[in-house]
Order: sequence, then C-alpha cells, then structure tokens
Amino acid sequence: MVSRRLSHTLRAMLLRTIADSVRGGTDMKPNNQERRATWSWAFYDWANSAYATVVIAGFFPVFFQSFWSTGVDPAVATSRLGFANGLSGAIIALSAPFLGAIADYAGAKRRLLGLFMLLGVLCTAALSFVEAGAWFEAAALFVLANVGFMGANVFYDALLVAVSRRERLDFVSGLGYGMGYLGGGLLFAGAVAATLKPELFGLADQAQAVQASFVATAIWWLIFALPLFLWVPEPAPRLTSYRAAVAAGMKQVAMTLRRITKMRQVGLFLLAYWLYIDGVHTVITMAVGYGAALGFGTEQLISALLLVQFVGFPAAILFGKLGERIGAKRGIFLGLAVYVGVSVWGVFLSEPWEFFGIAVLVGMVQGGVQALSRSYYARLIPEAESGEFFGFYNLLGKFATLIGPPLFGLFGLWFGQRYSMLAVIILFVAGGLLLARVREEKAIGAQFQALSDQP
Repeated sequence: MVSRRLSHTLRAMLLRTIADSVRGGTDMKPNNQERRATWSWAFYDWANSAYATVVIAGFFPVFFQSFWSTGVDPAVATSRLGFANGLSGAIIALSAPFLGAIADYAGAKRRLLGLFMLLGVLCTAALSFVEAGAWFEAAALFVLANVGFMGANVFYDALLVAVSRRERLDFVSGLGYGMGYLGGGLLFAGAVAATLKPELFGLADQAQAVQASFVATAIWWLIFALPLFLWVPEPAPRLTSYRAAVAAGMKQVAMTLRRITKMRQVGLFLLAYWLYIDGVHTVITMAVGYGAALGFGTEQLISALLLVQFVGFPAAILFGKLGERIGAKRGIFLGLAVYVGVSVWGVFLSEPWEFFGIAVLVGMVQGGVQALSRSYYARLIPEAESGEFFGFYNLLGKFATLIGPPLFGLFGLWFGQRYSMLAVIILFVAGGLLLARVREEKAIGAQFQALSDQP
C-alpha cells in the first residue's frame, strides 16, 4: 500500500514537471517579449469591458425602455429585452465549441477574435443612429453586438495559454479581469457624468449623451484591442487548409464531448463552475433590482455599481497573486465563502452604507473568482485544444443563469423579498462541494496518458 502511494506521488510530481517544462519551466522570469504579450492580452479586457459595463449593464436596458420602446407597456419592453439577451446567448452557446475547435486546427484564434470584435464594434456604434421608437432595429443590433462580444471572448480566453506559462496563469488571468474592471469603470464613469451634465460635454440632452456613449464605447473597444493583434502570439495551426480545419473541428467537437464525459476531473470542474458561476451571475444581474426593491435610489445604485468596478480592479489582480501563493482552488473557495457571507448580510440590509459595504465585498471577490476559475480550468485541459475546451467553458457560462434568477424569484415569493438572497447560497455551496472533488494531478495524468496513446 505504501509503495503504491509513493508511486502515485512520484508519478504526480513527474507529470507536474513535464507539464511545467512544456509550458516554459517554473523558475524562469518572464522576458520582455512575454511581458509585452501578457499586457497586450490583458488590455483586450480593458477594451471590451467598456461594452459590458456601459452597454449591457448600464445604458442599453434603460434606453431601450425609455427611448426605443416609448408608448409600449413596460412588461412588453422587458420581455423584448429578455428575448434579445437570450437569443444572443443561445447563438454563442451553441456555436462556441465548434468555433473553438476550428480555431485550434486553423491557428486562427486572433483572426476569429478580430472578426467577432469588429461585428460588436460596428453594431455598438450603429446603436447611436437608431431613432426613437425603433425597438426592433435596436434589439437586432444589440443581439449582433452581444454575439460579437461573447464570440470574441471564446478566443480571448483560449489565448490565455499562449501568453502565460503554467505557474503564471493565475496572475495573468487576474490581471485581465483587473484591467477590465478599471477600463470599463473609467469609461462608465465618464458616460454617467455626460448624462448627468450633458451641457458640459457639448451635448443637447441626456438622450444625446447616451447615444454618444455608444460611439465612445465602440472607439474605446477598437483602439485598446489593437495591442492584442500586434503582440499576442498565435499558436501554430494544426492544419493549413481552412476547409480541412472546419471539417476536423466539427468532428473534434463530438469526440471532445465524449472525452469530457470520460475526463472526470474536467467534467467535475465544469459542473461545479456552472453552479457557482450561476450564483455569481445572479448576484450581478439581480443586485440592482434587489436594491431598488428595498428602496435605494438610482444614484445610490449607480454609485454602488461604480464602486464594484473600481474595487474589482486591484482585487482581481491581487486574487491572481493569491492564487499563485495558495493555489487557484483555495482562492476560489475563499471567494465563494465571501459570497455566502454577502448573501446572508443581504437579508438584513437596511442602510445605504450597508449596500456600499456589500458592493465593496462583491468587488473584492467577483473578478477573483472568475479569473481563478479561468486559470484553473486552463490547467485541466489539453493546451493544444484550448479553443475547443474553452468553447465548452463559455457555453456553460452562457447557460449560467438558468437556475439562479428563477430560484431568486421563487425564494422572494415563498419567504419574502429579503430572503431571496438566500437562494444563491445553495449554488455557492453546491458548486464548492463539487469543486472540492476536482484533482488537478489526475487531470494532468489524463492529458499525459492521452498524449502517450497517440501515434
């Protein structure tokens, strides 16, 4: 028995050593080229988070109801907005694994990222020219912009393994999320200032300020994305023909789906991630509505949203460093524990300072949990097939609001509005329990075995 355990330990150490050597070693400091690639990759998060903050979370939902859906019952406008969000999410969720697999074979992660990004940029800018009452045109452009935003993220996430060695995955992933919080927060703060005082910016009214914010977001997204295309390396293609890459990618998805069912550690992580990230997304999507239901004003809600952004910037980076010190899995557990505490505190929430306190705590762990989840997953999957595997990762991310928001609403109906916050605890605890069963060494061993089985 002892010899068997010793053999297992030595094998795990060997597999770690092999994995580290493949990715560049453990004791090598990043050179200038690596640093430039890392920062260029992270700046794409700075670029595209402006869209997530200004458009998705900020102005589009409000403007859709007040400007493009004038004279329409609010419930109808809300349902139209929900359908637009659902349609864009479904398009990416169903196509992401196929796109990722094709990108792996063709060596086309940057090119496909660029195509989806341009779709998002152009449609975001076009929103500024949609006239009042034209809800269908606005919804259609929003769907296309969302597809561009989410589709580009599939390839952006997959490029993480191209800019970072194994031992730096946590820090680099955290750096990306941190830059995203700062970049998105800065542009959102400027956009909010323009809507509050449009005359100071040479704008006629609030409507024109919101329209200008769409153009500013598109320009911001495009300009700050350029470093990625200049200095982030593209992994070598496995096939030179795009037609062959498409055919191979389509076949590979079915094979990988079967592999995931056999790759126990990857499957366990994806299930755990789906549950706890559903809790994270539920807090993101329901917090403002929950605060409004408790009587907090619009200015307080916007201030809290900005607070999350600016706290999230250093916190996500620090979480990346924390992941290097204590391990990504332990870092995720810490974040989930804070979320459980926040959920309990939310039940007793009554004063504005408490709402801002919760915003600070959420900002401290929100980006950290997302960043460490991405870096931990990158360790569990085959590097050469990162696009395809991150396609499945993003698929679950898009379906990560299936349980949380409805459960949130049901708890509110059953037990009262305040107790709806307790619903997300179920997701955090269930996800954490499954995550505890994931073993990184076994995942590396499965990769090594699969590699050794190939001719």
